[in-house]
Amino acid sequence: MNTLDEAIGYALSHETPWPRDLRAHLESGFFEPPPDNEVLGPIRPRGGPNGMVLLRGKEVARWGDTRQVDFTFSVAKSYLSLLAGLAVADGLIGELDEPVRLTVRDGGFDGAHNGAITWHHLLQQTSEWEGSLFGKSDIVDRNRNLAVEGKGRKGDARPLHAPGKFWEYNDVRVNRLALALLQRFRRPLPEVFAERIMQPLGASSDWSWHGYRTSMVEIDGRAVESVSGGSHWGGGIAIHAEDQARIGTLMLHRGQWDGQRLLPERWIAESLTPCALNANYGLLWWLNTGRKRYANATETSFFASGAGGNITWVDPENQLVAVMRWMDPTSVDGFIRSVMAAIP
Repeated sequence: MNTLDEAIGYALSHETPWPRDLRAHLESGFFEPPPDNEVLGPIRPRGGPNGMVLLRGKEVARWGDTRQVDFTFSVAKSYLSLLAGLAVADGLIGELDEPVRLTVRDGGFDGAHNGAITWHHLLQQTSEWEGSLFGKSDIVDRNRNLAVEGKGRKGDARPLHAPGKFWEYNDVRVNRLALALLQRFRRPLPEVFAERIMQPLGASSDWSWHGYRTSMVEIDGRAVESVSGGSHWGGGIAIHAEDQARIGTLMLHRGQWDGQRLLPERWIAESLTPCALNANYGLLWWLNTGRKRYANATETSFFASGAGGNITWVDPENQLVAVMRWMDPTSVDGFIRSVMAAIP
């Protein structure tokens, strides 16, 4: 049997190829060429690789500086899913198949096409929402292929499908979801996240969640920043591995923490139900249906995943939560294999 020391060594020796200067990386055109790559939100250099593994609630491995606060890129999408669960629990969202236009009347869901979009579509990335938001057009991420991120061509104005008929990873549309949630809560989403999730978890106050210099909107007479669901153009969540492990543990425990229910169990089940158009995606959480995402993880494993190698791995079968920061994305399955070989 391998030891977790070997897994730690593997993690430290397989750092992401991304440079430490994240702003320069974004401005270099990694995601898209100018002018679509303009950075609109805060961003700062990243630190070194770090992470931790929890097994049945006990920390069994740690490497690097796990209190290093870094931007997480699309891990923030999974945190938006938690906020959507709170909105459902509070009655701010009725049925997920309800058209968003019925309760969000800011012009973003006007017309026949956008008016047919449901909350389910937004959360599964099947909305096909059309428009521009905060200076970014949805066309920027049309034809996006995550398998060749940073290498393949995207941004062609392909014909749209009907809402719910096509799956596509699109940051503009996720930001439209974040704005829709803000319209329902009528409060800054980071305030809700702190009050309803992070504080009950006993998380630190080191994290922060940002939008763009262009994303201020008026809510009941006051200016509020609408946050982004990633760091594609800057912004998003800056957080450390220890706080991320707490969020992963909340998901492992099906929305319950220390005897307190923070999220409905039915919401967790809904979040982890495969999308009909992409069986490896739920409600802004990545799944492992057929073990197609990571062959060495259990099929019931699920993930919050951000570009550059930021992963929270939750394995219900083994009661395991692992956070990996700045790991080479091509090496994640190798790390999982090493951990699985080491745990009893």
